[in-house]
Amino acid sequence: MKYSIVLPLLATTVLAAPVLEQRQDACTVPTSFPNTANAKLPDPFTFFSGKKVATKADWECRQKEISAALQAQELGTLPPKPSTVTATFSGSSLSITASEGGKSVSFSVSIKKPSGTGPFPAIIAYGGASIPIPANVATITFDNGAVGQQTDRSSRGKGKFFDLYGSGHSAGALTAWAWGVDRIVDALELVDTGINPKKLGVTGCSRNGKGALAAAALVPRIALGLPQEGGSGGAACWRISDSEKAAGKNIQTASQIITENVWLGPAFNTFAANAKTLATDHHELAGLVSPRGLLVIENEIDWLGPVSTTACMKAARMIYKSAGVPDNMGFTGSGNHAHCSFPSNQQADLTAFINRFLLDGTASTAGIEKGPTADVSKYIDWTAPTLT
Repeated sequence: MKYSIVLPLLATTVLAAPVLEQRQDACTVPTSFPNTANAKLPDPFTFFSGKKVATKADWECRQKEISAALQAQELGTLPPKPSTVTATFSGSSLSITASEGGKSVSFSVSIKKPSGTGPFPAIIAYGGASIPIPANVATITFDNGAVGQQTDRSSRGKGKFFDLYGSGHSAGALTAWAWGVDRIVDALELVDTGINPKKLGVTGCSRNGKGALAAAALVPRIALGLPQEGGSGGAACWRISDSEKAAGKNIQTASQIITENVWLGPAFNTFAANAKTLATDHHELAGLVSPRGLLVIENEIDWLGPVSTTACMKAARMIYKSAGVPDNMGFTGSGNHAHCSFPSNQQADLTAFINRFLLDGTASTAGIEKGPTADVSKYIDWTAPTLT
């Protein structure tokens, strides 16, 4: 049995070199995806056809396949760049208008820049930053809830994204926000704001942490993902969260999430009660960010699933290692602090990633893998190849 939906490739990907165009054309992205029960984390290195991923070019194709499956079964479709995107910048406000099919929507973000002369790197912060952003990095505050509402289940199909694409669009709020991030990058490329659009990070905490990971995965122009305390729906794997729940942990699971809010697309309702039938899991969502920078910041609160986030992100680091960039991803978990506060013992990890991926520094991001004891081998039945 297959779950089917027609999907475009990742939005806003521009491939200029002919050899890359040929490689993209060589990627056959299916429109139907497995839903056979599998309690283990799906193998990121096996195409749905059964073919093994052996090369880095194979992995680029497999990333497109994984993205398509995630959009079909969980996130909803990320539309391509609208027909028209315009932007204006005044003071600290960047105003963005997107038009498609005779409709237009507008939203604004605020930019707080360092003193001195740019262009500056920047971090797009959902709802405002809850991590400390260095003085030499700009902050772009994004009201993501205006683009895709997230009050409760009644928010389905509401917000600027749905005003443009229709209230019945397949996207959940996480995908709508990723679309908003994509349009922010468009605007930064169109207008001189003093921001370097090639040096952008994205962050958010809790529900917005789920969104920041999705945006880093779906928007290839993001240089550094900094999702914070997203737990299940973010850095946790659905299957591991379910196993932790079965073991008596007080942990958010897919079944709970769909009763709380509209972060995931409506298609996900089919899978939430039986997440092991998903074709993918969130180690692969994180793997979509590869080879770009990703630091997952977590908190050892039961509801967030510290064992699930740790084991899931260990599996994601295996993907990065196979791709030849093991130190482009790290995760840092810490306990004994309030939700969405930022403890000093995670500062060095954050500083290193910002230094390397946004500031062109040489800080080491090697081997950042911190969290509770979690044996990833319990949850996988595959090995990670060395890709040529």
